[in-house]
Amino acid sequence: MSLTTNELSTRAIVTGGAPKRRRRGGPNRPPVITGLLLGILCVVVLSPFIWMTLSVTKPTDVAFSNPPVLWDYQPTLQAFVDLWETTYFADYLVNTLVVAVVSTVIALVIGIPAAYALSRFPSYVSAILLVLALIFRALPRFSVVLPMYDISRALGIYDTTFALAIALVAINQPFTIWLLRNFFAEIPRELDEAAMIDGCTRIGMLRRVMIPLMGPGILTAGIFVFLFAFQEYLTALVLTDTSSKTVPVFIATQLGQTLPMLQQAGAASMLLTIPVFVIAFIAQKYLVAGLSDGAVKG
Repeated sequence: MSLTTNELSTRAIVTGGAPKRRRRGGPNRPPVITGLLLGILCVVVLSPFIWMTLSVTKPTDVAFSNPPVLWDYQPTLQAFVDLWETTYFADYLVNTLVVAVVSTVIALVIGIPAAYALSRFPSYVSAILLVLALIFRALPRFSVVLPMYDISRALGIYDTTFALAIALVAINQPFTIWLLRNFFAEIPRELDEAAMIDGCTRIGMLRRVMIPLMGPGILTAGIFVFLFAFQEYLTALVLTDTSSKTVPVFIATQLGQTLPMLQQAGAASMLLTIPVFVIAFIAQKYLVAGLSDGAVKG
């Protein structure tokens, strides 16, 4: 059955107008030029890593030829094989992981109750402690590391993973406390009161109520502290010698040596960088959510 023009107009008015055709390439689709600019930016930012990848997969004589050879070569993994067979890279990697994990665990164990107390009991003392923590974090690294060197020598724990982990806890603890405090400030205090009415102590309420709610915040702080410790160079250089040397210190000692050793330093840099990319890629959702939640209140 066909409809007249008047009937079509009446039906359009009743139904709120004729349906609009959806445009192709609507507002949800990013413009092509934006994608191209982002792609170019990614290539520029990743260019050092790309160049390092090309260099360590070339034979040594090709990697350092002048002019450089970009694509016309037979890829090889000999630099990685030499790194594992001719150096103590495996021991240095274990030291780096141990220091990063231990310092992260200790930083969270100390930082969670400290951040909770500073967020729930605001006072002049809390403000002074937060300011002092911020000042300590902003100090030049040498002004903090050199006294730690003397202390570790006096205590007989120099060149141990324990001394390095404790030093990194002290250095990264202000950041941990500030970040976790912002997360705690986002949780309503009524939850504390409700848990304590139900019979929880402060510690029990923190363990049973606050920590489960703080999952993204704790994960965010833990990832950042782990990455800080995993890539730390200056503190590890001052507080270690041989037995507790970490990968960043090992890479620095390879620079300026023979060409094969320089190529091994590039291979070690790749092996140090890949875990960072993997962690950031897997935990990007939690990092973005954690930072956005923790940045609302100061």
